[in-house]
Amino acid sequence: MVSTPLLDKIGRIEDLRRLPEAELPRLAHELRDATISAVSKTGGHLGAGLGVVELTLALHYVFQTPDDRLIWDVGHQAYPHKILTGRRDRIETLRQKDGLSGFTKRDESVFDPFGAGHSSTSISAGLGMAVASDLQNSKRNVIAVIGDGSMSAGMAYEAMNNAGASDTRLIVILNDNDMSIAQPVGAMSSYLSRLITSEPFHSIRDLVRQVTSKFPAEIERTARRAKDMARDLISGNSVFSQLGFLHIGPIDGHEMGHLLPVLKNLRDGDVAGPVLVHVVTEKGRGHPFAGPSAEKYHAVPKFDVITGTQQKAVANVSSYTSVFARALIDAAQQDDSIIAITAAMPSGTGLDKVKERFPTRVFDVGIAEQHAVTFAAGLASEGMKPFCALYSTFLQRGYDQLVHDVAIQKLPVRFAIDRAGLVGADGATHAGIFDVAYLCCLPGMVVMCPSDEAELTHMVATAASYDDGPSAVRYPRGEGIGCELPERGEILPIGKGRVIRWGDDVAILSLGTRLADCLAAADIMADAGVSTTVADARFAKPLDRVLLNELVARHDRLLIVEENSLGGFSAHVLQYMANAGNLDAGLTVRTLSLPDEFIEHDSQAGQLADCGLDRDGIVAALSALVGSARNLVSTAKRKK
Repeated sequence: MVSTPLLDKIGRIEDLRRLPEAELPRLAHELRDATISAVSKTGGHLGAGLGVVELTLALHYVFQTPDDRLIWDVGHQAYPHKILTGRRDRIETLRQKDGLSGFTKRDESVFDPFGAGHSSTSISAGLGMAVASDLQNSKRNVIAVIGDGSMSAGMAYEAMNNAGASDTRLIVILNDNDMSIAQPVGAMSSYLSRLITSEPFHSIRDLVRQVTSKFPAEIERTARRAKDMARDLISGNSVFSQLGFLHIGPIDGHEMGHLLPVLKNLRDGDVAGPVLVHVVTEKGRGHPFAGPSAEKYHAVPKFDVITGTQQKAVANVSSYTSVFARALIDAAQQDDSIIAITAAMPSGTGLDKVKERFPTRVFDVGIAEQHAVTFAAGLASEGMKPFCALYSTFLQRGYDQLVHDVAIQKLPVRFAIDRAGLVGADGATHAGIFDVAYLCCLPGMVVMCPSDEAELTHMVATAASYDDGPSAVRYPRGEGIGCELPERGEILPIGKGRVIRWGDDVAILSLGTRLADCLAAADIMADAGVSTTVADARFAKPLDRVLLNELVARHDRLLIVEENSLGGFSAHVLQYMANAGNLDAGLTVRTLSLPDEFIEHDSQAGQLADCGLDRDGIVAALSALVGSARNLVSTAKRKK
């Protein structure tokens, strides 16, 4: 148990504001310790939060949150913010079922005015809030904190371009935690930052504005140059000032003596229009563990707070991500035209391993999924074979490009869709449950869904060989089932499923990795006297109509199982069956998919059980379908 006597006194945000400024560095030390202690028990995003401890304190100390709006881009750096804003007693429930979200969430606290799990939304949302404040004449401050990584997304610049053309007051804090933008930070930069936000400078700037509006063009140009020179003293004539922002900094984000005067000047001054404060911080600052950490403890499992030793899974089973990387390396060794693209997630998608083997054929485009998709389309148009590796929820950001730049032009871009399905502790913002629906409606799209690691290996090889149009392979987060992996992937016939076992009473058509639980459910049904066919669709699109017709011909009851939203695979199967007349002769069909709601964070197993998509849920659905008098659910429980 960490000792935090000063932090223990902060029950409400007003308690923080009553502290003398001299106490804030000690409070920062305790807040950092409390954050480390909490994440050691729950796992989660550690490095980002440790880097903004002083900034978090300074913002809440100076501004009147929650009346002043404080928006954290992405939100994974908001654990210290949650501790300060009335949620300390629940901080050890982070990312657990019914516990605190790992991101900001509107219905969790009034101190979270905007929820986010994806990056680069804060400036757009902040501008919307600031304009609303103007229209409502509420005169509140709006502060958006965005990291330098998130600034690689086009959406951030779209928002800045819009904000810079207006007089709406908006404060953007650029949290530069990689030193990728910053100039040297020191006393002179801090002094100039205080100077440029002070009242005298505002008066000079107001005078320049009046001069430029009333004198001829030549004098106006001279006056504008004088204003630009004042800005250039601290901003280096940055892209932000060119977009119309008053650019302050860089300043040291760990020094209260640098942060507080600037923030107070912005709070109390008459700055009109948007302001960007460039703050330099160290991601992972204060983590107590020795040894290198390339990602500064960005996301960690539970760990020992004394030694830093991280908990690891007991099973020695390959993850789907690592299997994809291995299969892509094998394909790239055989074909020099294969290229891999990711959007700021090289390790998350496994492309870091591919880049080690092929350093010139892997491209990380930053947080820019729209660009990633069209970049891939351009490569494909010139005869290359791009694999665009993105998380399912991140591909949503590039959907227009997928339609307009890839699908309509029938370009053979291969989409490797990681984190498809439920993702556990990251919750609704990262659950990849919509891609089957949004991909299968596109003409000419091939969508493959492996049931295990071996199938994923085959599907990567199949995608590499398929040149007739766009294709996608979607696979889940986490470990596989531990099946034996082939030395090399086989090329599968497009749109052909397979029957794993035949039965007489009822059929299951499974899509993706629910197959293992479908087989386990079929075993339980067999013990209860019900003979079950289990088929693996393999392809969500195109449908295997021959397989569907065969299942219909041999059974009068069919259960379709998929870990996807409504409107996905089941909808396409039912539409085909209805139009083919398969439903006219008494065929009983039931679908088992995700409910029509956003699934809250829990373990993946817990989420699947709650949604009825685990083994017991499938047994229950089969029991209802066959209408047997036998108590098959009780049988399932006895077989555990």
